[in-house]
Amino acid sequence: MAGRILIVDNVPTSRIILKVKLSKAFYEVMQAASGREAMACAIKDQPDIIILDTDLGDMSAHELCALLKSTPATRYVPVLIATPADDTEAKIAALKAGADEFLTKPIDEPTLIARVRALMRALATTDELRRRNNTAHALGFAEAPASFTAPGKISLVGRNAEDAMTWRAGLRGLINDDIDIVHADRLLETIANGHAADVYLISSDMSDGGSGLRLIADIRARHNTRSAGIVVVHEDQNRDDAVMALDLGANDVITRGSDPEEMALRLRSQMRRKIQADVLRTSVDEDLRLAMMDPLTGLYNRRYALPYLTQVMQQSVASGQHFAIMLIDLDHFKGVNDTFGHAIGDQVLTEVAKRLRDNMRGIDLIARFGGEEFLICMPMTSLVQARAAAERVRSVLCATPVATAADGTPVSTSASIGLSMGGTKHVGIETLLEIADRALYHAKAEGRNQVTLGSYAA
Repeated sequence: MAGRILIVDNVPTSRIILKVKLSKAFYEVMQAASGREAMACAIKDQPDIIILDTDLGDMSAHELCALLKSTPATRYVPVLIATPADDTEAKIAALKAGADEFLTKPIDEPTLIARVRALMRALATTDELRRRNNTAHALGFAEAPASFTAPGKISLVGRNAEDAMTWRAGLRGLINDDIDIVHADRLLETIANGHAADVYLISSDMSDGGSGLRLIADIRARHNTRSAGIVVVHEDQNRDDAVMALDLGANDVITRGSDPEEMALRLRSQMRRKIQADVLRTSVDEDLRLAMMDPLTGLYNRRYALPYLTQVMQQSVASGQHFAIMLIDLDHFKGVNDTFGHAIGDQVLTEVAKRLRDNMRGIDLIARFGGEEFLICMPMTSLVQARAAAERVRSVLCATPVATAADGTPVSTSASIGLSMGGTKHVGIETLLEIADRALYHAKAEGRNQVTLGSYAA
């Protein structure tokens, strides 16, 4: 399943219609008929996303949303609230109550699915942050401080200068962050010169007839703006632009002419998420880094990886999603040290670590498990995805030489990989590691430079 979604609505037909739309996209759907029932279900089943109707019978959607956000077990679950199309006050109230998004009734199916996909992407970052903080706690380290006291930076990219100036005037007094105006033609130059923003507000159409949507991919492709928040302003009648923007990587969309307070609330929400992404990248402070990182490769070490795996397993069992464990061992590595010396061996290990980082997702854990053995953990991953990733890793490690000896001789390597799948309560981390280790042994015995799946894959 792509994820688990809880629908809360006191009208059975409305729940069924929404369930059909989401099930067609292969989401696992749960239902609740009241706020009280929804709260119990959210705590027990830990859905990935919760969708609320405005009236839940025993309480309002805003009351339930506030309750969900104040409860530790459900604090990080994204919440969408369905609101009437022309009710601006309801939309603003939903955002003020802590809702991550709202859906306009009648709910348009493409927009619904695009919104859900965007929230699922954001959820992966949130989950990774929680895993890293929980792992640090399990190892006896204090949680990394989530400090971001300085004002953030918001760049407005309107279809023309007047458009952006209108936005800035409407946001005056509602936003504490620094706001600047950037012409679409100068945006990439501005980013390249080191003046990246934390959040971008972009018009979907430009006065020269071009599309502002192309800027989304450009922003996501730059290292210093990859985790920036992106909000796209689109015409009310052009829902295709909204859907395309979300699928291209925008975090949120808003219709042109919306209330400035709504725009401000959306921008503040994206700024909070950007802060969270920054914390994710810097959450391991220097003391933790020295204790938990391998000094040669810069990867996490075994001490960090084991409690981290426990966190992944617990969350996977709760959500019903699988995860993958790869054990990777470099073939004939002793021969490299014996032939070329340990300095070249260290270069091989460093280059292998780099290639692993370059070819895995940001949410995947990569660790040096010992000697020439590496471990990769892939949360929220199916068997098909895990096999493809393992084959990609194997291929990239042997594709080109990984070092050059003092006499100019290229040094190549290959890797054997053992793969195991987790996500059921019946199989613990120690068992999964044993399965992956046995699979690795079989890969070695069968000729090396191959991927072998453990016999007890879930």
